[in-house]
Amino acid sequence: MLSSTAKNLYWMGRYLHRAKNTARVLESTQRMALQSGASEAGTVADIYALRTEFFARHPQGTLDDLVDFMTLDDTNPSSLVSTVRAARNNARAERNNLTVDVWESLNALWLDVATQTRLPRAAVDRGALLEMVTKQTTMIAGATQSTLLRDDAYCFLQIGSYLERADNTTRVLDVKFHRLCPDGDPQHGSADYYEWSEILACVGAVRTYRRIYRSRIEPTRVAELMVLRRDLPRSVHHCLWQVDLSMRELAETYGTRGEADRQAGALHAHVRYARIEDVFEAGLRPYLEDLGLRMAQLSDEIGRQFLFE
Repeated sequence: MLSSTAKNLYWMGRYLHRAKNTARVLESTQRMALQSGASEAGTVADIYALRTEFFARHPQGTLDDLVDFMTLDDTNPSSLVSTVRAARNNARAERNNLTVDVWESLNALWLDVATQTRLPRAAVDRGALLEMVTKQTTMIAGATQSTLLRDDAYCFLQIGSYLERADNTTRVLDVKFHRLCPDGDPQHGSADYYEWSEILACVGAVRTYRRIYRSRIEPTRVAELMVLRRDLPRSVHHCLWQVDLSMRELAETYGTRGEADRQAGALHAHVRYARIEDVFEAGLRPYLEDLGLRMAQLSDEIGRQFLFE
């Protein structure tokens, strides 16, 4: 496979999941604002490392400002309009590696988002836009799983998708957990049910938590679910497991292994054998920051090994 093809598919996966993750986070933040009246605009900007840029353009820093900044702001590379456009452009270059179902679903998403950008800002229903992006990216993911050939093109798409998902889960947990527990000790933080439910909602795991633990929401278990449970599709463990599996598939296809393969296996093992008690004893924030750094290093190494970046 050409490195340019692998690169397009890898970044298509990353941008699609970035759009979906952003829509989920904004939806849950809006729900929380309706329940508590508190604005978490700065907190959400921190998740995407965009606090400086956000407050430079919106000094008031209201929730409405944040939603506009993260949805329709064309100058923000992490906004929905920017990420959906980037995913669609990468997909357009690789239409021969995608099925009609995947391409048409993604192209329809872009056309819907682009339509919103041409309307006066006051006329845009941002709640409906977020719901539409969430639903259509889920539909694209379904089309990907049910129609794509399981070849190296599929593997690169999966690697990008799951790395982006793991990175998002790590960022959400780090920022929101430490807002509720500033010293990192779950015994000293807020016990508000709705605030902890909002964190779980960012990864679509409120009902999953109840099904697994059958108890009130506890901060330690929230962290365990989002990081260490392999059976939760959006947990860090599950995502790194899938990245490792896809890397192994590529190694069998190409008959060679490199540094990226080693890093993927080591990172998966690091999470697979971790215990939540040890994570909190060492500090949740240092643990999550280390995960984020190692995932960034893995992405860079994948770029060097396969994408010629």
